[in-house]
Amino acid sequence: MKKVSVRRAAVAVAGLAAALAFVPAGFAWDITVLSNRADLVSGGDALVQIELPKHADLSSLRVRLNGDDVTSAFAVRSDGEYVGLVTGLVDGKNQLRATMEGESPSRITITNHPIGGPVFAGPQVQPWICKNTANGLAAQTDAQCNAPTVFSFRYMNATTRTFQAYDPASPPPAASIATTTTDQGVTVPYIVRVERGVMDRGIYDLAVLSNPNAPWQPWASQSGWNHKVLYQFGGGTAPHHSNGAPISNLVDMALSRGFMVANNSLNTRGQNSNDVVSAEAVMMLKEHVAETYGSIRYTIGAGCSGGSIQQHVIAADYPGLLDGIQPNCSYQDSWTTGNEVGDCHLLVHYFATNPGFTPTQQTAVMGEQDTAPATTVCALWEATFASVATPFLASNCDLPPGPPVYDPVTNPTGVRCTPQDYEWWVWGLRPDGFAKRPSDNVGLQYGLGALERGTITPEQFVDLNADIGGVDIDNQFQTARTVADPGSPRTAARTGKVTDATELAKVPIIDLRGSHNTLDIHSDYHSYVMRARLDDANGNHDNQIIWTWRGGPGLFQGITPNANIALKSFLLIDRWVGAIEADKSHKSLEKKVVADKPADAVDSCFVGATDTQITDAATCSATYPYYADPRIVAGSPWTEDVMKCKLRRLRPADYPFPFSSDQWARLQTAFPDGVCDWTKKGVGERNSIPWLDYSTVVGGKPLGDPPVSH
Repeated sequence: MKKVSVRRAAVAVAGLAAALAFVPAGFAWDITVLSNRADLVSGGDALVQIELPKHADLSSLRVRLNGDDVTSAFAVRSDGEYVGLVTGLVDGKNQLRATMEGESPSRITITNHPIGGPVFAGPQVQPWICKNTANGLAAQTDAQCNAPTVFSFRYMNATTRTFQAYDPASPPPAASIATTTTDQGVTVPYIVRVERGVMDRGIYDLAVLSNPNAPWQPWASQSGWNHKVLYQFGGGTAPHHSNGAPISNLVDMALSRGFMVANNSLNTRGQNSNDVVSAEAVMMLKEHVAETYGSIRYTIGAGCSGGSIQQHVIAADYPGLLDGIQPNCSYQDSWTTGNEVGDCHLLVHYFATNPGFTPTQQTAVMGEQDTAPATTVCALWEATFASVATPFLASNCDLPPGPPVYDPVTNPTGVRCTPQDYEWWVWGLRPDGFAKRPSDNVGLQYGLGALERGTITPEQFVDLNADIGGVDIDNQFQTARTVADPGSPRTAARTGKVTDATELAKVPIIDLRGSHNTLDIHSDYHSYVMRARLDDANGNHDNQIIWTWRGGPGLFQGITPNANIALKSFLLIDRWVGAIEADKSHKSLEKKVVADKPADAVDSCFVGATDTQITDAATCSATYPYYADPRIVAGSPWTEDVMKCKLRRLRPADYPFPFSSDQWARLQTAFPDGVCDWTKKGVGERNSIPWLDYSTVVGGKPLGDPPVSH
């Protein structure tokens, strides 16, 4: 989906007659919705441009919305375009019709959706708790949490260099307000307008340099905004049935340069683990910006952990919403990272009940750096996120214990607090009414790499795979392996829940990695899983660079960059995306991303107290090595994009050590249908389909071409 903007006239306009005189011959008598696709509009308004016929007679021009005259909303703006903000759209289809004497009428259908959503994400989860009053808003006026939007101001104190409250009715002394010069060379008082409201049932924030005493119009933006957006994404993973606080947008390095900073609480994955809803929230907020503040040149993403997942998935599944991304402490997607969590959950349980493995042997099976006897990455996954898949934990849903939350005995039809049930419209339902689950470990040979290296014995390998078991649909241990529900692996691939890197070639990626192979769940190897997917899908990873520095000594310590590295990344991604914007050649976007890549956009590592930047690959790989996970040790390729593997028969010749007849019989019992054949694509594996619409179809359908005027 292309970003929207008001087209700029080639000449200055000195009155209506001059504007019309310079309309080139052959201009179409077209109506264009600028703020979004005409079929994805929300909130009851749309920014619309009418391209006038040659020698147009505006005195006879009439624009009607569903039969009502809205001509007064339009005018020739300072850039020479005939543009208006059309309000009063009803939910559903609206007819916007323009007529003029001597010309055939032109019309376009605008499909409007409620500001509370949904647009394309499908039915919204219920129940939903509005936490407006706890987050600076009035109580909700309806079930969608809608409430009046509030505006406030902050200023940068010239002495303390901190943001402080600004009251337009009683402003602080002018000398105490810092000034800032944007990247467009505009110097303004450093005063920031903060807008907070409700959209798609989430709470959103916008922050931008602003003169408190001047208006905003979409065709007359204030000079402090450079028409760029830094969009923030938050970490975690949880299927909350509530809204919450958005991330603070008081980001000095962006605001001081003229960027708008934005996010919705639905873009914090620790509140909303449905990435389709997250993408919808981005689209709706960008539409609001275009209709209120003006055109957006480009949007750059930022965010760590769950925030990195959203950047990867949204850029891949809803291309055009983000023009450049900075995934930090990154994961490639949620569901294949979930495979690591699930495998660790089983291994931690197995090792606790089978003490015959030394700590070094355990880390070899897990694919981790040998830190024996320190805490393993798997143990940290067990302590932090393994329970997210447990449906009867009300805390997963941010709901109080008891009804309406599911209980397998007392409330079997209640709300199930799992990621798949939270987005059941993506996965579809099982016969029991639960959402389908794509998790699977059938045929997985745990510890295969450790066996091949001689770190574990054949007997340990056999016992591990005979007894590892799986989990049932309630995330409870069972002796049988975990089996994906029919069709769910195909859905995972088709919907982009397993990130397909094809569309990612259209965005610059700076992967920010605070090196953490121990004592944290953000293991370095995830950056290289995404790199492997880029190579597999596109034949190269020229649009991705990885920057690594030393993480801190404990869980979640040092995983985000310090101010120096963060600023370097921000300025580089801005230069990179800006160069692509300025490239008016006929090259494809994928080729522009590579052709316009700055010379200093290269893999780097930062060492020492001064963050010395090193670009030598050998030095960086020696300083910051990366490891793997249990599934890679079991033979998975580095793409790690297989939810359910295809199987081949057991063959003694495939193993470096002979098994006894008893051991071989136990292996055959453990793998009655065979073991994973990693030379083949996974079950149901296929390319994803961008811009799926879930509004009417379980599993989604392609959105199709945007509406045009007739």
